[in-house]
Amino acid sequence: MNDYIKDREESVKKLSAEQVLPNVQWFPGHMTKARRIITENLKLVDVVIELLDARIPYSSANPMLQEIIAGKPKAVALNKADLADPAITREWVSYFRSQGVQAVAVDSTQGKGTKQLVKLTEELAKAKTEKLVSKGAKARAARVMILGIPNVGKSSLINRLAGSNKAKTADKPGVTRAKQWIRLAAGLELLDTPGILWPKFDDMNAGLKLAFTGAINDEAIDRELITGVFLDTMIKQYPERIKERYKIGADLPETSGELLELIGRKRGCLLKGGIIDLEKVQRIVLTDFRSGKLGTISLDMPPEN
Repeated sequence: MNDYIKDREESVKKLSAEQVLPNVQWFPGHMTKARRIITENLKLVDVVIELLDARIPYSSANPMLQEIIAGKPKAVALNKADLADPAITREWVSYFRSQGVQAVAVDSTQGKGTKQLVKLTEELAKAKTEKLVSKGAKARAARVMILGIPNVGKSSLINRLAGSNKAKTADKPGVTRAKQWIRLAAGLELLDTPGILWPKFDDMNAGLKLAFTGAINDEAIDRELITGVFLDTMIKQYPERIKERYKIGADLPETSGELLELIGRKRGCLLKGGIIDLEKVQRIVLTDFRSGKLGTISLDMPPEN
């Protein structure tokens, strides 16, 4: 095995997750602004939709939000369900319902689950809107706030619900920076808000999974270490997906370093002298996971009910 890969692999075993994610600013200025926007505008809405990544529902849930939105009717939308293991997503939906929270699996790209989400949101807002009418107020559309961490697909979902590109989107976290009210033909008014992380991770494994999915900007992570940890996870949980994607007929190597080298040779990621182009292989592996080319994968399991 390439000596450099071997050395880096040994360093992964010795590092904590905080060291693997050395440059992440958990609460930069625009995150502080996002929290203020949410707090100030919460009184304007009837229902909150918390958008989670279906591949990592636990890791993509912002614990700080639960304190902020306490008392508001809430629905959970498990977005990117097309990229997650459908059986595990069903388990998550059942788990949330067992906790008294209505949840819907959503694929905002294809629109699957969005009608169900709209119906659920209208039902949750009904008590508030009918109460206003009973007090003499003019009937109005249900008002909803969309909340979630960066890069979980809020803008894509809103655009799907609105039927047009009303919310700015980009394939990187932190694009939505200010609040936007968006009226839907379905009779809802959506309040989009900036994605918001939290000050620190009590569970650093959650931070790693956020790095896998791209919720944490790649510029803030050690991509080589993250890729190594990701491949270790895949070797344990989804070895067949790796073998199928990279056409590996034999048993997988036991270590991520050896696997990274094997994938590099399979894909022709070679520099002069037959040295593996590590950066190129890392980009390939993470991009394949994030785009679904490794198949449907779930990295968080629901707690036992």
